[in-house]
Amino acid sequence: MYKSIIRPILFLFDPEKVHHFSFFLIKMLSRIGILGLIKPFFTIEDQRLEREVFGLKFKNPVGLAAGFDKNAMLYNELSSFGFGFVEIGTLTPKPQDGNPKKRLFRLKTDSAIINRMGFNNEGVFEAVERLKKEHMVLIGGNIGKNKITPNDDAIKDYLICFDALFEHVDYFVVNVSSPNTPGLRELQDKEPLTRLLKELEITNRKLASEKSVKRKPILLKIAPDLTNDQLLDIIAIVADTKIDGVIATNTTIERKNLKSHVLLLEENGGLSGKPLRDRSTEVIRFLSEKSNKAFPIIGVGGIHSPEDALEKLNAGADLIQLWTGFIYEGPILVKKINKTILKQKV
Repeated sequence: MYKSIIRPILFLFDPEKVHHFSFFLIKMLSRIGILGLIKPFFTIEDQRLEREVFGLKFKNPVGLAAGFDKNAMLYNELSSFGFGFVEIGTLTPKPQDGNPKKRLFRLKTDSAIINRMGFNNEGVFEAVERLKKEHMVLIGGNIGKNKITPNDDAIKDYLICFDALFEHVDYFVVNVSSPNTPGLRELQDKEPLTRLLKELEITNRKLASEKSVKRKPILLKIAPDLTNDQLLDIIAIVADTKIDGVIATNTTIERKNLKSHVLLLEENGGLSGKPLRDRSTEVIRFLSEKSNKAFPIIGVGGIHSPEDALEKLNAGADLIQLWTGFIYEGPILVKKINKTILKQKV
C-alpha cells in the first residue's frame, strides 16, 4: 500500500515539507494509540536477530541513520517501525538554520535523494532535553561542528556536543564527512582527524571516570569518496586512536551513471540512495579485508531491499542503517530485512 498509494501522494509535494508532515503524523498516531496498535505489523522480536557490537546489545542489526531525526524528536516512536537502534543528529553546539531552501531533492528515476541541508538543527542542548525521557531503543548521537566555527577550533564544538550528550546516548558518531558544511571534509585528513579523535577519547574516559560508568563507544562516519590510500589511513587512525568502529558511508558528491533530469543532477549536495549502493559496499569490503576485520563497521548507503542489506553484511558490516531506502520503500522494509536475515542466518 505504501508504494502504490501513500508514496505517490507524498511525492507530489516538497520533500522537506513532507518530512515535517510525516513527523507530525507519527506523533499524532502515537498520542492516540494507533502507533502502538500497528507496531506488531512492522516489528520482529527474535533473539536470533540480536547482535552484540562494541559492547552494546542491539535487538536487531537494522538501524535508522542520522539525518532523519536530527533533533531527537521521535526516536521512541520511530523504534515502533522495527529498528534495532536510532541515530539522532547531526547535532551542533549552537542552533543553526542550515543552507537556504530548497535543499532537498528527489531523483525518482534513480531512487535517490540529493540533500544539502547543512546540519540544520536546534542545537545539542535542545536535543538533550528531549533525550531525558526513557529510551525504548538504543540511541546513537551524531555530532558535528557549527558552520561558522573554523576548522582550527572544530575540536571545541565536538567536545561541547560530546559532553552534553554523554549521559543520554549509547554511542557517538563523529561526522567529518558531510559535503554540505564548507571545509568539513578537510577534517578527514590524517593529522586533524587523529587529533580530534584522541581529544574525544580523552574526554570520554574522563567523563566515564567522573560518573563511574563505562566509556561510550565512538564511531567515525566516513565519505564514500575517499581513495584507497585514504581508507588505509582510516584503518591506521582507528588503530592509533582506539575508537570503536566506522560507519561507511555518508553521502557522495559523485554523479556517475544517473538517469534523472540534468537540472536535478546539477544540484549541489550529497547523493544518497540506490546509486550509492555499490560504492558503499566496496568501502565496507575494503575496510573489513584490509584491517582483517579489526573493528566493527556499520554499513549504510543504497539499501532498498533485503538483498542490498545482505550484501552489506556479507561484505563485512556488523550492523546496517537505512535512510533513503526507508523513504522510497516504506517502513515495511525493516521487517523484510530482518525476516531475510533470519532465513539466511547471517
